[in-house]
Amino acid sequence: MAASSLGAFLKIESSSQISTPPPAVRKDKQGVTHPPSDYELNELQPHNSATKVTAEPVFSPQTGVSTPTPTPGVLESRLSTPDAENEAIEWVPDRTNPSWKTKWRLLSVCFINFGNGMNDSAPGALIPYIEKHYGIGYAVVSLIFVTNALGFISAAPVTHALETKLGRSKSYILAMACLAVSYVVIICQPSFPVVVTCFFFLGFGMALSLALSNVYCANLANATTALGCFHGSYGIGGTVAPLFATAMVSSGIRWSIFYSITLAFCLFNLAFSSWAFFNYEKDTPAEPQRPLHQTTSRPTSIAGETLTRAQILKKSIKNRTTLLGALFIFAYQGAEVSVSGWVVSFLISYRNGDPSRVGYVSAGFWAGITAGRFLLTHPAAKLGEKTAVVLMVAGAVAFQLMTWLIPNVIGEAVTVAILGLLLGAVYPCATVVFTRLLPRSMHMSSLSFISALGSSGGAVSPFFTGILAQNVGTMVLHPICIGLYGVMATSWLLLPKISKRSE
Repeated sequence: MAASSLGAFLKIESSSQISTPPPAVRKDKQGVTHPPSDYELNELQPHNSATKVTAEPVFSPQTGVSTPTPTPGVLESRLSTPDAENEAIEWVPDRTNPSWKTKWRLLSVCFINFGNGMNDSAPGALIPYIEKHYGIGYAVVSLIFVTNALGFISAAPVTHALETKLGRSKSYILAMACLAVSYVVIICQPSFPVVVTCFFFLGFGMALSLALSNVYCANLANATTALGCFHGSYGIGGTVAPLFATAMVSSGIRWSIFYSITLAFCLFNLAFSSWAFFNYEKDTPAEPQRPLHQTTSRPTSIAGETLTRAQILKKSIKNRTTLLGALFIFAYQGAEVSVSGWVVSFLISYRNGDPSRVGYVSAGFWAGITAGRFLLTHPAAKLGEKTAVVLMVAGAVAFQLMTWLIPNVIGEAVTVAILGLLLGAVYPCATVVFTRLLPRSMHMSSLSFISALGSSGGAVSPFFTGILAQNVGTMVLHPICIGLYGVMATSWLLLPKISKRSE
């Protein structure tokens, strides 16, 4: 009797080895034949897994007892559903296992930032020739940085609204169109006030594309590496532009003709980005996805309310991370573009450098930035982005001092390149940290504000450097940059801590 009872229990024991062929009649240890149960037929077959059928109680002729069949659907649903209290999941495209569209989109934003790098680094090599052509000094030529900053600032409050109204593809078209029109006007070499006005639209277009691209890359899986590639492309553009510009103007070619190169690349990006991000809003949910495991603010903190774009922007601007992030990027971009824009003039004035040769020092600086973004972002992610940024800023201070004090063009060219190497990984690492500290519902508004207002430092700082250089000399570049590194360190240390979710 005990053996028979044991056989009855064995009959309803679930097996993980049930296969797709129809279940066969089986025998227990006593040689008694048992047909397949309703539980096996209805619950354990793969083709029925989507439809949960409650099986009837199984009657055992050996015991005369009806044994109810357990319903696995309840247990399965408990195991497969994340705890809403402990696991806030955000679904985003996955760069490590991307669809073909994700690959092309990542390539597109890298090309766009390549063009932005060319635009930012070219003035460093062209400023001496712009001054000569228009007969102006440091203070006047620095107006191009002022209007560029105003373009960046004006883009900050409208980026989210434009992206919501136009969509990602058309927003990129608008950004590239602003750049293309400005390049056409500059190539015609108009009066200097018109050139200054063009730099406003260059700043607006760059800020718009930078905000959209930063948000896209920051929400990909392995965001630090993705942002390293994105900002590394900026460094490549910053490297090649001074090479082309110096080679062209030293050969007697008019300085404005250089912008025909950036125009051609801008038109290519206009077509490529509009195609890559076509129907982006509809395609995104279908792209491979992954959960974010680190966040300090749940998306439901704002998603629980019905907020207008203006209210979200207002919350974003008041956010501590947004404000400190904007200050950090403002100082970072200010130091980066100031070194790129004025180190050549410093070497000509204080080291008697040959203008046709020292222009390549700016290219070395951008080469260092490029190498840093490709080579240091992964180790920085392993070490921890917050710690890595502190170490890189401290190294930047040391090599800025060496650039200031070493009385040799070759030695300073080396220190400038190493300075670029250390600064290179700072931006992508910082963007990853900002993304983790911000609620997902505020990503577009906050990161747009950070990249637009923060990046305006790349225009404001070079302008004040030029103003002071007019009266004191271009050696003011170095104390200004060291002060900016101090601002970076202070704002970075004041950021909230990243809390790691306990799994």
